[in-house]
Amino acid sequence: MIKDNLTFKQWMKKILPARSLYYLDRIYRKIIKFAPVVSKISNFYVPIYQGAKSDIKNDVNDDQDSISVILSGYKRPHTLTEQIISVKNQTHKPKEILFWQNKSDKIVNFDKKAVSQMKAAISNYNFGVWARFAFALNCKSEYVCILDDDTIPGSRWLENCLASYKKKPGLYGTIGLIFESTETYYKAQRLGWDGINNHDITEVDIVGHAWFFKRESLSMYWRDLPDFEDVYVGEDMHFSHMLQKYSDMKTYVPPHPINSMEMWGSIKGEKYGSDAVATAGFAVPIMDKYYKKIISRGFKIINENK
Repeated sequence: MIKDNLTFKQWMKKILPARSLYYLDRIYRKIIKFAPVVSKISNFYVPIYQGAKSDIKNDVNDDQDSISVILSGYKRPHTLTEQIISVKNQTHKPKEILFWQNKSDKIVNFDKKAVSQMKAAISNYNFGVWARFAFALNCKSEYVCILDDDTIPGSRWLENCLASYKKKPGLYGTIGLIFESTETYYKAQRLGWDGINNHDITEVDIVGHAWFFKRESLSMYWRDLPDFEDVYVGEDMHFSHMLQKYSDMKTYVPPHPINSMEMWGSIKGEKYGSDAVATAGFAVPIMDKYYKKIISRGFKIINENK
């Protein structure tokens, strides 16, 4: 029986706190996506929530097309401020900027003022290249973009990635590899900022230097866990492998027109990516080993049947 001559809607609004109404409404909205028949009750349910949302602070991101950017800290403190500026100057503004710093074997001091502008996690241990993708679970945006520490994006990079994703959902990066065979990592065609300047969205086997994806894709990234020894390489190959294994999404390089560097994911890669702290030299043999491992586990490359 409804007391005080209140309607059922008024009674529910009276006995339930605003936060409960908010979460009930979120559950309801998810249900009607899968069971349209439930929408028949919308005349009762939705008005209950009206007016409650302004009474609570919503820590869950509901902004469509929002992007979180994660910067990586290791041995290049001199690039951090430039990275922050380039990210803040994007034509599609990020919702938040985060910073993951691995401990280096040498003393590395990052500018405290620069770090204070971001949501930062400073590690006292080197968790390797995979840790950033675990840290990304904390992002509060629909999309995530992770940048290597030698990667300065052009001003339209996020805009480019988002527009490309809308056309072809998948994993995007600023440098892509198309392997020539399943036998070796060493032979591959490169596309993007450091290779063929593709003018269209181009499918590749893996991407690197920058990764753009929907946050929900992380559920596939971590479905198969890495082996303990795979700490310093393989995060890029693993992502493409998991999407291939658990979805129909592919890996792409968005357009990198040769005369439109503002669309590139890396505009100073030659300067910063070949300096004294670059890891590519010693890491390539380990990458080759990991490549052969994922091939043995079922990863299919574009050229496999050619």
